[in-house]
Amino acid sequence: QVQLVESGGGLVQAGGSLRLSCAVSASIRSMGWYRQAPGNERELVARITSGGRTNYADSVKGRFTISRDNAKNTVYLQMNSLEPEDTAVYYCHIDGSNFWGQGTQVTVSS
Repeated sequence: QVQLVESGGGLVQAGGSLRLSCAVSASIRSMGWYRQAPGNERELVARITSGGRTNYADSVKGRFTISRDNAKNTVYLQMNSLEPEDTAVYYCHIDGSNFWGQGTQVTVSS
């Protein structure tokens, strides 16, 4: 059973930054960060392939950066210029699997 543990969420004012981490108990492959706000469906925020290619939701382009450290089996999500609309629980996920982290809450106050 692969485990994913997210960390780094919290409360921040609009315009602030947070860095999320996702530690995986196995070698990481293509990974994604997703988020789910109350009343909304879970949505893809950013993805990074095993080769390092990235893609982002239009709503976060230019503000968020996904990266990976293969030696640490960890994926990161650097979030800058945060907006209240970014408030959600953020999850990491291994592409093509049923493995998800427990989620970390990000709250952005206006």
